Amino acid sequence: MGKTNAVRLLESRGIDFELTEYEVDENNLSAVSIAKKAGLNIDNVFKTLVLRSDSGEIFVCAIPGAYELNLKKAAKEAGYKKVALIHVKEILQLTGYIRGGCSPVGMKKNYPVYIDETCMMHDSIFVSAGKRGLQIKIAPEDLVEVVSAEVVDLV
Repeated sequence: MGKTNAVRLLESRGIDFELTEYEVDENNLSAVSIAKKAGLNIDNVFKTLVLRSDSGEIFVCAIPGAYELNLKKAAKEAGYKKVALIHVKEILQLTGYIRGGCSPVGMKKNYPVYIDETCMMHDSIFVSAGKRGLQIKIAPEDLVEVVSAEVVDLV
């Protein structure tokens, strides 16, 4: 298992985390499927979404895997009038990660990150480790610190 940018960044900062592997289903990359395959509670699995504002700014949201992002809340929290998810074809170019393996940690650029407030209800949460088939288990406080995230209501 090669190290991803996310893993290297966490190690370089001395942040405690664990890695969990799971079998990848190329036909279903949803967080719900990942939670089932990895034997994880879906409430603890957060998916990473990349958005663009009406003025062209890129930012990132991490939300519980079983929920949908409320675009109006995301726009308000990020200070924009309107936002939309980026096109799947743009993920690699903008983040350095692929669909189904996009981590909020270690992206090509330090985009603003917003994490849903429900993360604080858990001792640890899971986010992508930067490639399909690998999740990072991390304390939400550590994730917030390492990506300089704002904890807000997004769902």
